[in-house]
Amino acid sequence: MNRFKPLNRWCLVLLLGLTSLATQAQAAPYPAPVEGDFVLENFKFHTGEVMPALKLHYTTVGNPAGMPVLILHGTAGSGTGMLGAGFAGELFGKGQALDASQYFIILPDALGAGASSKPSDGLKAKFPNYNYADMVSAQYRLVTEKFKLKHLRLVLGNSMGGMQTWNWGTTYPDFMDALVPMAATPMPMSGRNWMMRRLIIDSIRTDPTWQGGNYIQQPASLQFASVFFGIGTSGGSQALQRLAPTAERADALLDGRLSAASKADANDNLYQWESSRDFDPVSVLNRIKAPLLAINSADDERNPPELGVMETTLARIPGAKLFLIPASSQTAGHGTTMQAKWWQGELKKLLTSAPVLAPSH
Repeated sequence: MNRFKPLNRWCLVLLLGLTSLATQAQAAPYPAPVEGDFVLENFKFHTGEVMPALKLHYTTVGNPAGMPVLILHGTAGSGTGMLGAGFAGELFGKGQALDASQYFIILPDALGAGASSKPSDGLKAKFPNYNYADMVSAQYRLVTEKFKLKHLRLVLGNSMGGMQTWNWGTTYPDFMDALVPMAATPMPMSGRNWMMRRLIIDSIRTDPTWQGGNYIQQPASLQFASVFFGIGTSGGSQALQRLAPTAERADALLDGRLSAASKADANDNLYQWESSRDFDPVSVLNRIKAPLLAINSADDERNPPELGVMETTLARIPGAKLFLIPASSQTAGHGTTMQAKWWQGELKKLLTSAPVLAPSH
């Protein structure tokens, strides 16, 4: 039997290679992304602080004359992070749900993240404290002042972006035709979700090398706490078991994440996680007017369906629907919704049925 092992390994490598090629082939091409910056003058934060010039970085895909779509990324992410094969490759190509020949897709870097204004630009811990309401306010100014838009066909967001999508629906209820919050619920920030975020925040703040935000080198606590949070609140139980079926494989996976090169900044991360503290749109859900499709996964560690949140909250929004992706060894817990293959068909149905209510320009 031993003489067949090299052949079996070769066959496995060939099979994995063919699978990879097949996956790449499914990712449809779309127009080249265009990046830019826009400066918001005299931006006022919820605290009352005013920044004379707040920069928002953005990426766009498609024809500016197309129907405008706003797509919002997750915590510590960026607009370009939504351009992977599993997301943009499943959505932006010809004939796909957000065909870039028909849609103008706007992907901003949130306030405090990516290439937008953030603590690490120089202010460090003196950067104004911001929350999700501030992020949404900045996004609104971007689409209305930079792109001169009066209406959006769709607001879609993932994780933090999903929570901000709830805020868009309650803050600017007449500004969009459809809403798709993903990997998010409108419940107040609480429970394990907030406690795990607090652990990142406190790990940074209590690290002696943080020095009140004036560190010389990145505090080691940042990467350790981020890896701990990632394993505890994303990835999916079945998928992680598939990736790490033995202690040795689990050690290798963990060691790889702990030693991976990182460009993350401690102050930026601290602000990003803390910005979610006062998220709580429940009391104003009745303001939502646009058709709403919430997309969550059954194995989402941060938004476990057994809490029953979606059933009670969606009942308060006429016509709102929930698409719950079943858990499997191929899903990724909180990260599942970044795989558009699971839900792109549901998005197509929504955009086919949702009426166009107002001109965008």
